[in-house]
Amino acid sequence: MDAALPADATEPDDVVPPALADLLAALGPGDPQPVGRFRVDIATDSWWWSDEVYEMHGFAPGEVVPTTALVLSHKHPEDRERVASELAQAARTGEPFGSMHRIVDATGATRTLAVAAQGKNPGAELPWAHVVGYFVDLTTAHAEAARREATASIRAADASRSVIEQAKGVLMAALRTGPDDAFEVLRRRSNDVNVPVRELARRLVEGVVDGAGTAGPLLDESVRLRVDTLLEASCADEPGAGG
Repeated sequence: MDAALPADATEPDDVVPPALADLLAALGPGDPQPVGRFRVDIATDSWWWSDEVYEMHGFAPGEVVPTTALVLSHKHPEDRERVASELAQAARTGEPFGSMHRIVDATGATRTLAVAAQGKNPGAELPWAHVVGYFVDLTTAHAEAARREATASIRAADASRSVIEQAKGVLMAALRTGPDDAFEVLRRRSNDVNVPVRELARRLVEGVVDGAGTAGPLLDESVRLRVDTLLEASCADEPGAGG
């Protein structure tokens, strides 16, 4: 029953479904993502793929006969049941749908695809003779987004470490103590008033710079007292903070 459509089968309509249009708009500017088309004949459960869909699944065009079993076998195990349900729902109702899922291609590589599809009825007896739609390969875009997120996290962590190191330097100079003891002062005060160490460090550094008009050396007892005052004031700014 899972036979390929004839080679001269009419390709899916060139009208982009709204679900796909929304997806492409959400991707924004940048390199265009690979897009392939597919069609499923509901009565015979047979599939037609464009060359791009073959390539997304790791095959040369025409290398395999696309079937429902083949399509689902390449879905990532964690996504397979959901995709099968979406296809079945489209076959029953013809309603448009769009979603993202992962596949494992013929080489064993995991790809991230988006699918947008809907039912079509070219005059057949069944309510919906075909499900037609598009696959969009988002693997590269997904990887780029993950890299951007990781880079942002690393930069945020670097910024956090930087301000903490600056605050430790302030405390080391003001209290004439070592780096471990300076950090312990921050950590203990952070726990006392439930203010993150990073935020407490930021307030301390900014307060010293603003108060002195410079980030110059901290040498005398008045600066030590100012640091104590800044720690107290920073914690008092936090709603509900005590002690």
